This record gives sequence, C-alpha cells and structure tokens, in this order.
Amino acid sequence: MNDAQLLQYFQNQQTQSGWFALLHTMVENMVANVGESQSHAFLTQMGDDLGKRFPLALSNTVGELELAINKQLAEFNWGYIDIEASETALLIRHRALPTPPDEARQAAWSSAMSAVLEGLYARWIQSQGGKPTVSLWREAAPSATEVHFRYQNSR
Repeated sequence: MNDAQLLQYFQNQQTQSGWFALLHTMVENMVANVGESQSHAFLTQMGDDLGKRFPLALSNTVGELELAINKQLAEFNWGYIDIEASETALLIRHRALPTPPDEARQAAWSSAMSAVLEGLYARWIQSQGGKPTVSLWREAAPSATEVHFRYQNSR
C-alpha cells in the first residue's frame, strides 16, 4: 500500500462526511474571524477541557502512558502516537491525524488540530504528575497527517 492509498484509507475512516465538514467549517470560520493567535489559545483550551473529560488512568511507565493515550485516541478515531523519552524531554509523534481530503485545507486543519492536541497532551501529562510549568508545544509537522510535540522544561 502506498502513502496515497494509506492517506485515503485513514481519511475515509476518520472523517465522517457531515460531522467532519461541520467541524472543519467551524474551525476555519473561527480562525478567519478572530485570527490565528486567538483561535490557537481557544483550541488549546478545548484540548485541555477534553483531557479533563477523558482522563487517563495513572501510568507507571512511559510505555503505559503511550498505551493509555493510544487507547483513547482510538476511541476518538484520531490516529496514534509513539513517545520517545530522554533525560530532559518527551517527544510525542502523532501519526494518522484526521485530515480533510482537500489538500489546500490540510495545513490549516493540521494547525488547528495541533492546538487541540497541545492542550490535550499537556493535560494528560500533568495528570500523570507533570508540572504545569513545563511546556508542551508542536515542534514539527512533517506532513498533514503527522505532527510532533515536545514536552520539555524550556524551549
């Protein structure tokens, strides 16, 4: 299966026609009306709230945390993650991010979903004993369906 086929498969699974179109339209219009900065803050807060509504059980290891997050992401049908831990940081690679089929809209959607995921992952990590003073941010977006986040004490 090539990358285009894989992307099409995930799009068909994750983007239920009417609901995804409505949500995407709401996000696009929010960004157009209030701007990127304000919409980013709002979407990050929505992710934080989502993390409160769907808390994770306490994990004892990074591997357990990765499994717990992937279980919840599977219920949302939002793809999956892997976590790479070092002495000073966690790198979270989110793959198979839902994305609209229209390529012209994929970057904006990825940016919006990244803001939601920043809030969600920050909430989940804090609930595992992480400090609210430690930052989590989008580090890179290698493609429309893959986003990397870093949880580290300073940028």
